[in-house]
Amino acid sequence: QVQLVESGGGLVQPGGSLRLSCAASGFTFSTYVMSWYRQAPGKERELVAAITSAGGTSNYADSVKGRFTISRDNAKNTVYLQMNAMKPEDTAIYYCNVIYGLQGYWGQGTQVTVSS
Repeated sequence: QVQLVESGGGLVQPGGSLRLSCAASGFTFSTYVMSWYRQAPGKERELVAAITSAGGTSNYADSVKGRFTISRDNAKNTVYLQMNAMKPEDTAIYYCNVIYGLQGYWGQGTQVTVSS
């Protein structure tokens, strides 16, 4: 079965950096687009970044362009989100996502808090 396990969240000061990881299993990772979403308290879940199966193309929400970078290692079945120059408004639970068999799958999420 499809499993996504996020890690790497935590507390960081404004201007700081974090790298999130999402380990995937249960499907042929290298053939699927992978995405990161986030959900802040009281807000809807939003797309942060997505990357194509071979990693050649990625896209980002306007709010994170130039600060966040999505990447993947298909040999390790893992997708990453490097977050730099972080802001308090980046505080949210971050989720990994894959659309597999016309169904969306989510990990359990990892909490990211940006605060001084």
